Amino acid sequence: MKKEDLSKVEGLTEDQINSIIAVSTEELKGFIPKARFDEINDTKKELDQQIKDRDKQLKDLQDKAKGNEELERTIATLQETNKTAKETYDAKLKDMTINSAIQAKLTDTKYPDLLVTKFDKSKIVVSVDGAVSGIDEQLITIKETYKDLFVPVVTGKGPNNTGGSGTGVKNPWSKEHFNLTEQGKMLRENPELAKQYRASV
Repeated sequence: MKKEDLSKVEGLTEDQINSIIAVSTEELKGFIPKARFDEINDTKKELDQQIKDRDKQLKDLQDKAKGNEELERTIATLQETNKTAKETYDAKLKDMTINSAIQAKLTDTKYPDLLVTKFDKSKIVVSVDGAVSGIDEQLITIKETYKDLFVPVVTGKGPNNTGGSGTGVKNPWSKEHFNLTEQGKMLRENPELAKQYRASV
């Protein structure tokens, strides 16, 4: 959702447009970036095609090898190797998808690679369409267990709602310090604080 598209909608004020963009950005932060999704998806299609081609070649060879016991044994071995390779590939693809989905949720920590290892991936499900579930439930526990690895949530408002936070950081949503660049930066680096700042104005 782009600002220039929203500015064409009649009746929307600048503040309303900025609020819509901020909410949209917050909602999308848990999604896997399209470029990463496309990369995984293209790799999957390519490898799937390779496996299908190998299976077809082995089937054709098997038909031609009837009556030749040694060749039939060799083909059976190759088929088993092919099956194992596909299972290994499927497991790696699932792991890549889960890791990407977890990292998309770890926007409020400086150590996402470390925290990815704290999730029990056996309890995370990847559906046929690539959707991942079972992360949010574990994330709650992990945030409690490893509090020091997450950016602390700042509670409370500045005095008289002047846009200050008491932490030396100005509220980029306040009228006095309104700044789209700072809003975007804060939404990326500290979404919880950004949410509190938006609610305070």
